Amino acid sequence: MRIGLQIPSFTFSGGSERIGPEFGRMARDADQAGLRSLWVMDHFFQISMVGPPEEPMLEGYSALAYAAALTERITLGTLVTGVTYRHPGILVKTVTTLDVLSGGRAWLGIGAAWNDEESRGLGVPFPPTAERFERLEETLQIAHRMWQGDESPYEGRHYRLERPLDSPVSVRRPHPPVLIGGTGEKKTLRFVAKYADACNIFDSDELPRKLEVLREHCEREGRDYDAIEKTSLTFFADGGEPSVDRAVDTVGRLAEAGVDHVIFSQGTGQDLAGLLGEALAQTEKIVPAGR
Repeated sequence: MRIGLQIPSFTFSGGSERIGPEFGRMARDADQAGLRSLWVMDHFFQISMVGPPEEPMLEGYSALAYAAALTERITLGTLVTGVTYRHPGILVKTVTTLDVLSGGRAWLGIGAAWNDEESRGLGVPFPPTAERFERLEETLQIAHRMWQGDESPYEGRHYRLERPLDSPVSVRRPHPPVLIGGTGEKKTLRFVAKYADACNIFDSDELPRKLEVLREHCEREGRDYDAIEKTSLTFFADGGEPSVDRAVDTVGRLAEAGVDHVIFSQGTGQDLAGLLGEALAQTEKIVPAGR
């Protein structure tokens, strides 16, 4: 079983000057605890599920690059980048750069985008849902083409790249793993089966059914379902104190549901890295290797 940590809030005592030191400490702690992955949200305003939009929010890839310089083993990704935020060619270059500078530890986490408030606020185009999914599929096609070294022109409905060159090439081969976030059964999970190395599905009662839908898409696409890493985002949400025992129980429950990689979201005021490191040591004794 793999355990990761998401840091969605940068509201620390002491204001802006404390964000760098506190976030850096959290990244180092997660790395030293043996966690598999470290994630930040790719948002420009804080999201309503966490706090008001005025709360501090770091740009995702700058934050991950900072974390890369302070860590050695932990993998790094956004959970997840909205497809409308960056042109596909620039996004691939950004992820490749993170991969090169981190020694092969980057993920491409991506989804169809949803937060129109921040898009309106910063003047980022936010097309209708159907178009966002069209753009998502084209972006996935472009990413695979660039990472394969195919520099031939790409002509899509929304994007046209005359020479999709990606140099230097990624350290991670054949490419940084692609994770698609979301639970849409007709498009999102079909895109996972067709293009992705991993999915991210929220911890909920619907998770087993969503994984079954993914399995069906894999059968239609001729894809090995077991080759896709199933990740799930979870958090301590009931007001109880986080504990090693609760984390172990959560990991065991999600493993039974078919999840390979549990990502705990850290609430404001929580400090989970050490606790999750202890939980990891316990789950390795009870969850079969490779799960």
